[in-house]
Amino acid sequence: MAVQVGDVAPDFTLFSTEKKEVSLSEYEGKNVVLLFFPLAFTGVCTTELCNTRDDIGTYKNLDAEVIAVSVDSLFTLEKFKEAQNLNFTMLSDFNKEVSRSYGSLYDEFVLGMKEVSKRSAFVIDKTGKIRYSEILESAGDLPNFDKVKETLRGL
Repeated sequence: MAVQVGDVAPDFTLFSTEKKEVSLSEYEGKNVVLLFFPLAFTGVCTTELCNTRDDIGTYKNLDAEVIAVSVDSLFTLEKFKEAQNLNFTMLSDFNKEVSRSYGSLYDEFVLGMKEVSKRSAFVIDKTGKIRYSEILESAGDLPNFDKVKETLRGL
């Protein structure tokens, strides 16, 4: 079951590309844009995360931190972050528990792959409540980043 707008965001602790544990609860008092994406080094994911990288100033001006999560290993994510010069926190949900808790996990993906993160965007406010939720069924679609920013402006 997917989380809903108004729910308290499920807390989690995952390893970052810097091999440090990062918990959502550490961001209390900050707005968070939480992005789940299927796989590093794939076309649409690269486009999405590079657009986010290029727009990081907008998120900072809206008092928001960006966190991107996929089921890739943290080692793969580290290479992806480095290759694309990504300037936000990237976390590995290798065991798929966090993607599942947010309702953002494909049972079946492509090429026989199972349990890959669905492309999703959540805005979590300073108190830990979900203010925007978008879980995409098609991995070829991008989240509505205008709506994400509009939600942030309203906080």
